[in-house]
This record gives sequence, structure tokens and C-alpha cells, in this order.
Amino acid sequence: MSSPPSEPHPPRILLAEDDTELRSLLTLTLARAGFAVVALEDGFELSDYVSLTQVCGGPLLPPDLILSDVRMPGLTGLDVLTRAQAAGLFCPVVLLSAFVDDATREAARRLGVSAFLDKPVDLQVLTATVRREISTSQGPGLRTREVQS
Repeated sequence: MSSPPSEPHPPRILLAEDDTELRSLLTLTLARAGFAVVALEDGFELSDYVSLTQVCGGPLLPPDLILSDVRMPGLTGLDVLTRAQAAGLFCPVVLLSAFVDDATREAARRLGVSAFLDKPVDLQVLTATVRREISTSQGPGLRTREVQS
């Protein structure tokens, strides 16, 4: 007897944004667009979630995409991305920021950030960017990444 086919799950997004109102707006927008959103308050929560993914030996499913503010109290979006990659988790990453300099953009590029959106973010552009990045990725989890020089 074969098992019934599993239903596809909606793409899972880890959203880290320290602004409560913006986090709620982004969560609602992405949920209405059909994504499963795990909303996190800051870089520490994002780092904790990443460390609990199956890729890192934990019980949680890995994300299909990480959407994070760059500047948050404690760990920045770039700090968490560095830790996630060191643990073997590679998925598309979209960063948001109201204040970003060229050095931050360059660091994000070197880390393989998929997209960088300026705040205030256009919600239609955000949704389209998230869809594009998820559709062109290999899916969540552990995989190798070509290092860009």
C-alpha cells in the first residue's frame, strides 16, 4: 500500500524585522500572497531559529527564503547570514534597510545576498522579489554555493 502524496507546503519565509508595525505589515502582505511566514523580532531570534533547523541538526524545517532587516539590535542581518552559511544553510536572502552604505552592500554581495530592497519598501516589489528568488532557488536546506571572487 502506497502512502498518499504529500501536499506541497507554501514556501516558508523567515522574516526578521525589529520594527513591530513593519514586521506585522510584511507578515500580513506575504501571508496574503500565499507564503508561510515565521516572524521574528531581531537577529538573535533569527539566529536561534536557523540553529534549530534540520540542516543544523534541529527539528525545524529550513526556510525557503530569509527576509531580514540589515540593522537590528544585537545581531545584524549580515551577522546571521554569516552564521547560517557557516552552519551549512544556504537559501535566498533578501535584505531590507533604510540606511545602507556601499560597504554594507558590498559585504552583502560577497555573502551572496539575492536582493537588497530599500525602505520604505514597495509591497508589490517585495512580493515579486520574494516570488522570483524562491522560484529560481533550489529549495531550502543544505547545498553548496559557488564562492564569488
